[in-house]
Amino acid sequence: MNSFIHRNQTLCHYFLGSLPLMLIFAALFFNFGSEAEVLAFFKAHSQAHPDMKSFAKIVTNWGNAALYPIYIWFLITGIKQRKTDKSKLRFALVFLAVQLAVSLIAVRFLKIAIGKPRPGEGTFFEPMSMRGAYHSMPSGHTCEIYGASLPLILRYRNLLLTLGLGIFAATVAFSRIYLNWHHPSDVFCGWMLGSVAGFAIHLFSKED
Repeated sequence: MNSFIHRNQTLCHYFLGSLPLMLIFAALFFNFGSEAEVLAFFKAHSQAHPDMKSFAKIVTNWGNAALYPIYIWFLITGIKQRKTDKSKLRFALVFLAVQLAVSLIAVRFLKIAIGKPRPGEGTFFEPMSMRGAYHSMPSGHTCEIYGASLPLILRYRNLLLTLGLGIFAATVAFSRIYLNWHHPSDVFCGWMLGSVAGFAIHLFSKED
C-alpha cells in the first residue's frame, strides 16, 4: 500500500484535495431527492441565518482572490531568479496561460453554448444565450478555485497543504450552491474543468 502511494503521489494528492468537495456531493446525494430540493433547503437556511449567508458571500466573492498573491509572488520571484532558476517563472506563466484558456475562455464559451438557467430562472435551456441568467453551467468560481489550488497541491504534495487547500476550495465551491447561484451539477462540472486546468498547469510547468 505504501509503495502504491509513493508511486502515485500526484494522483493521491489530487484525490485527497478533491475529497472535501466529493464528501459534500455525497451528503447532498444521499440526503436530498433532487437538485431543486437542495437549492430550496439552502435558500431557506440562508434566509434564516443571515450571518451564515454573509460569510458565504465573503467566501464566494473573495475566495479566488485569496490565492492571487501566491501566484504574484511566484511571478515576481521568478522574474528576479530567472537567470538561476526558471521554475517559478515558468510555473506562474503557465498558470496565467491555462487559467486564461480554461477558466475564462472555455468556461465563458460553455456557459453561453449550454444556456442552462440559474436557480429560480425556470427549467428550459437557452443555448447560445447571452443572458447571465442562463449561464449557470459550468460554475466559473469552482473551475477557477480548483485551477488555482490543484497546481499548488500537485507541486508540493504536502499532506497538510493538500487538506487545507482542498477544504478551502470546497468551501468556495459549496458557497455557490448555498447562495443559490448554481445547481450542484454546475459545481461538479466546474470541478472537472478546474481539474483539467490544474493538471495542465502541473504538467506544462514541469521542467524537462
